[in-house]
Amino acid sequence: MERQQLIERLLVDEGRVGVHDLSARFKVTTETVRRDLDALERSGALRRVHGGAVPLERGSTIEPSLTERIHRNAQQKSAIAARALQAIDRGFRGSVFLDAGTTTAAIAEQLPGRLAAVQGTADIVTHSLTLAPLLATVSDITLTVVGGRVRGVTAAAVGAGTVGAISALRPDIVFVGTNGISAAFGLSTPDPEEAAVKAAIVRAARRVIVVADSGKFDVESLVRFAALDDIDVLVTDTEPPGDLADALTTAEVEVWLA
Repeated sequence: MERQQLIERLLVDEGRVGVHDLSARFKVTTETVRRDLDALERSGALRRVHGGAVPLERGSTIEPSLTERIHRNAQQKSAIAARALQAIDRGFRGSVFLDAGTTTAAIAEQLPGRLAAVQGTADIVTHSLTLAPLLATVSDITLTVVGGRVRGVTAAAVGAGTVGAISALRPDIVFVGTNGISAAFGLSTPDPEEAAVKAAIVRAARRVIVVADSGKFDVESLVRFAALDDIDVLVTDTEPPGDLADALTTAEVEVWLA
């Protein structure tokens, strides 16, 4: 069926599809969409999750490479980055920790422009080898790179030394990414060492801003690194679905839409 083929394409492009979004897009009932998703799941094309579906390969330990992720939802990530950077107020003089990831890379790309616009300066810390070159020669920024064993999938430093170095910091703001965010499990990622670093980042921060496109909603990876009430702000591209929205409200997390 043509509609089911289009759903498969959307899933490849966006990483997640929602029942209500598909219903509005195709002008059919939610029951029709659910039947389509059930049929696609039976054929092995996707996996059903609460409120929609994700690609079949998205198990709790599956993690796409940096190369695979860099162009996925690029427009949404750029918009999320711009919205998240509104946390940098006029005259900002403070410290910022940037987690590894493609959405935080979009933040790094836009950060110099934001600092110029608000006439601010920042001490930036990161453990990402891909983010550091974007900021190394920028005026109004002092850059510190946290070292460790580099994990190839994310090009980020991990290990006990990395966790220890981060634990000795107290940044004013951290921008942290996640592979999944759900009402029941909180924020999660597939790799235990990556999770340990992210947990250290969250614990260190004065203010935790999570940046995640809607493809991460209701996804639970293997290792939880933070509960919802550990974060202050979620910046995303669409309203979170029912149970997740309720859990975020209960945890008093601000939701900023890009």
